[in-house]
Amino acid sequence: MQQLILGEPFRAIFYSPYYVAEALGGFGRHGLEVQMVTAGSADLAAQNLLDATDVAWRGPMPAMLERSRDPDRTLRSFCGVVMREPFVLVGREHRPNFRLTDLAGLRLGVTSEVPTPWWCLQHDLPRDGIELVSIDLVKRRTMRENADAVLRGEIDVALLFEPFASEVEASGGSVLYAAAGRGPTAYSALDATATRVAQRRDAMVGIVGAMIEALDWVAEAEAPEIARVVAPRFSDVSSEVLLRSVTRYKSLSLWLDTPVVPPEALDRLADAMISAGVMERHPGYAACIDADLVLEALERPRIDGA
Repeated sequence: MQQLILGEPFRAIFYSPYYVAEALGGFGRHGLEVQMVTAGSADLAAQNLLDATDVAWRGPMPAMLERSRDPDRTLRSFCGVVMREPFVLVGREHRPNFRLTDLAGLRLGVTSEVPTPWWCLQHDLPRDGIELVSIDLVKRRTMRENADAVLRGEIDVALLFEPFASEVEASGGSVLYAAAGRGPTAYSALDATATRVAQRRDAMVGIVGAMIEALDWVAEAEAPEIARVVAPRFSDVSSEVLLRSVTRYKSLSLWLDTPVVPPEALDRLADAMISAGVMERHPGYAACIDADLVLEALERPRIDGA
């Protein structure tokens, strides 16, 4: 068994395929003894997650940012898992046929914990003819704080991921809009430095193989079975909310059935990052994505029991 340290940025239901791979023994079947290290927040993950691990799952954002600033940087992403936006807009009131144009004049809570959902939303709003100044933005609050503020009526809408969205829904609120509808968006993949990939290539191909199995399983499984398997990772979430969360994400086709990162998903994320002013140029698919690791894993024979 090869030992491999795997980085988790923070606990989230939209990361379910990674937990499935661990829970169903996928890593072990591919000759890996995986130790999972959790950063605890997006900020900590960005700062030092790869310093303490061999490979981590995050979005392709760090690789794109590094390559856009310095083409000689070696961080690479591979093995796409979450390729649609997991955030939803949640309100206290039911608003039938809600569209992004309906945000004009509303008070919108934007999470302080992760930047990507706001990068994507602020990129989509002008496309739909909405000026940002027409929305009363509330920033620097956590998703928990924004969820509670929605239920108290202090804000009209909040940008949340699960389980916060389903918790608001269970308390009488309403999910108004799913950002997954914006189309393929590169949201979570594995990443590692080119040096570490070269040093641990067999292990890297093995972890991709485990994720291929997990994605296949998630694609075939019903939401209650997925929720049952990942439940130990979410002991603080009620079974009802966890099932509702998983059901939503499965219905939104959040998880790929193949680990190949679609070029259009990376391009759409790059467009949002450029429009948000965090990146000046798209470094390109080949500079950011190591497609060979996935191809090598796909060419290996399937393992019995997978």
